[in-house]
Amino acid sequence: MSEQSLDLLLNEMTLDEKIAQLMQLATPFFKGSSDNGEITGPMEEMGIDESIIKSTGSVLGASGAKEIKAIQKQHLQDNRLGIPLLFMSDIIHGYKTIFPVPLAIGCSWDLQLAEKSAEIAAKEAAVSGVHVTFAPMVDLVRDPRWGRVMESTGEDPYLNSEFAKAQVRGFQGNDLTHDINRVAACVKHFAAYGAPEGGRDYNTVNMSERELRETYLPAYKAALDAGSEMVMTAFNIVDGIPATGNKKLMRDLLRDEWKFDGVLISDWGAVKEQIPHGVAEDGKEAALKAIKAGLDIEMMTTCYVDHLRDLIEAGTVDESLLDEAVLRILQLKKKLGLFENPYRGADEAKEQSLIMSDEHRQAARELAAKSAVLLKNDQVLPLQKQQEIALIGPMAESGDILGQWSWRGSREEAVTLSEGIKTKIGPDNLRTAQGCGIESATEAQLAEAIETAKTADIVVLALGERSEMSGEAGSRSNIQLPQVQLDLIKAVKQLNKPTVAVLFNGRPLDLHGVADQADAVLEAWQPGTEGGNAIADLLYGDVNPSGKLTMSFPHSVGQVPVYYNHFNTGRPKDAPDAQERYVSQYLDSPNDPMYPFGFGLSYTSFTYHDLTLSTDSLTFGQPLTVTVTVTNSGQTAGEEIVQFYTRDHVGEVVRPLKELKGFQRIKLEPRETREVHFTLTEEQLRYHHADLEFTSDPGTFTVYVGPNSKECLAKSFHLSH
Repeated sequence: MSEQSLDLLLNEMTLDEKIAQLMQLATPFFKGSSDNGEITGPMEEMGIDESIIKSTGSVLGASGAKEIKAIQKQHLQDNRLGIPLLFMSDIIHGYKTIFPVPLAIGCSWDLQLAEKSAEIAAKEAAVSGVHVTFAPMVDLVRDPRWGRVMESTGEDPYLNSEFAKAQVRGFQGNDLTHDINRVAACVKHFAAYGAPEGGRDYNTVNMSERELRETYLPAYKAALDAGSEMVMTAFNIVDGIPATGNKKLMRDLLRDEWKFDGVLISDWGAVKEQIPHGVAEDGKEAALKAIKAGLDIEMMTTCYVDHLRDLIEAGTVDESLLDEAVLRILQLKKKLGLFENPYRGADEAKEQSLIMSDEHRQAARELAAKSAVLLKNDQVLPLQKQQEIALIGPMAESGDILGQWSWRGSREEAVTLSEGIKTKIGPDNLRTAQGCGIESATEAQLAEAIETAKTADIVVLALGERSEMSGEAGSRSNIQLPQVQLDLIKAVKQLNKPTVAVLFNGRPLDLHGVADQADAVLEAWQPGTEGGNAIADLLYGDVNPSGKLTMSFPHSVGQVPVYYNHFNTGRPKDAPDAQERYVSQYLDSPNDPMYPFGFGLSYTSFTYHDLTLSTDSLTFGQPLTVTVTVTNSGQTAGEEIVQFYTRDHVGEVVRPLKELKGFQRIKLEPRETREVHFTLTEEQLRYHHADLEFTSDPGTFTVYVGPNSKECLAKSFHLSH
């Protein structure tokens, strides 16, 4: 279908048909679904009738080729103009084959594997009939109390931007029209959803426009530069106005400044939520603000279908605003090839052979192993296959290792840690006991755990959160493990057995009671379908841990937010002339996190030396080359993530103490040495000034290179304009 044909189609549509294209409804509303469109209960309360459903533009949450084809077939019969539906779903880190949660994927620092995981998710979703995924989520996160940190790749704008681009490439490929194995990406949540006050979901966000542009917007822009077809609005306010009705954010910045001409969709119910926010008196005003802000699709509320006709007929809204929104939706349907092939990639036969294939599971296993971070190891790991293992803890035999946003994932099909270890060493040297539940325990459970541990050579404690304890609406004020699990660690430790703690969680934790008790700590996150196999690979040294944290682990929740790229103060604690008391510090806690950004151990050791700069003066058009020598000084081959940071010592506004500018993953054999090179240009030193101009300042800078953000070699240079 040509662009001219779309214009003709738009002209044929009635006002009500155009408004209905802006409506997104959940699967049960539609004939052909498992509920067959029976409008009852909450659906009935929305006031949706059959005429609206027949003209609705998109569907939320349908799954499976058979169901989606049935809904589409019925809709094409009912829709007067034969306009196909768009099917959209939350495919965040896998469709049926579940990969680690995005925060874990970030800790892999492996952009190629992240892209591959998105490509596999797209293949499984597309063959099941899905057209659009509500991913990637690229919100920058600094507060582990917020449950949705598990959906982000971390606290750094540069790294988040790189992962955003990789995931968009993976989902969409190069040709959405002809590659039916891909799906359209929808970057979210625009904007700054990751900065809610108190870490409480849906809460107020309050920051300067300079901070917004400098730190929070880059990853969204990177996703759009990579071609993301859609953007989803955030629930929160931006500069006092809910994002969904925020004209400055959505139309002035997103549409006019960034030239985004794709589809803009609200999050669930967000248009109507302008009323409790206090910026809209009723649904009519909510619709007015949203359409003027440039919002195309309203998800699961009815402000548009209830009020847009009246607003247009009264002259309050120009019909051209409606037309441009409808045209964008039709253009996406055209790009996906739905007018020619409304069923696109949906294929029941391929669905059976492709989904959860061995190839997909192997990729999930590899990414889960690369995502895990070894936080501590007092010469306990790797385990030896002849050792007698006591595997104890509520996560030992649990399939709840997929994370909250694993919509189509099956806990029953997930490989548990117990299964992974048995596959690795056989059943003879493994004994298991629950020890406690996630948040409750009995004396019998504890007694069984102690007896199981007594005869073992080594104890592996499988601990963590239920998936529902993080994710959306999963905010927590206490980010320690539940007390019963801390009590279990303490009781087992009294046996004086070497003890390894394996953690399954969706956020950085306060690890007091874990890191000080266990001899080794492996952060496994929520590792996905192949989690048990991947962790067994790591525990027994078949894979050498290489993951590095992309979000800092605090000493306590009282430090939060704590992040590596923070500003200095007028009274920094580490200043040469710092007084004992009157400096920026806590009296009862260090300022630094327990484990900083970029931290992660290996079964070998890497030595950094001979940091050199090609010149001590950087100018426009004359890049600077940074060289460091890295040696594997241990006895085992391993992969190291070499990290490159800079600091601008004097700016027009205060600059961060360190900023990540690049990284390289290298593999070294024992005693092997390699030079690693980074190129630094003047453009990489630019930032938003007080007037929001994006330029650099001449002056002194420092380059840092090292294994994490804390332990680095340093050299200084001068930037000249």
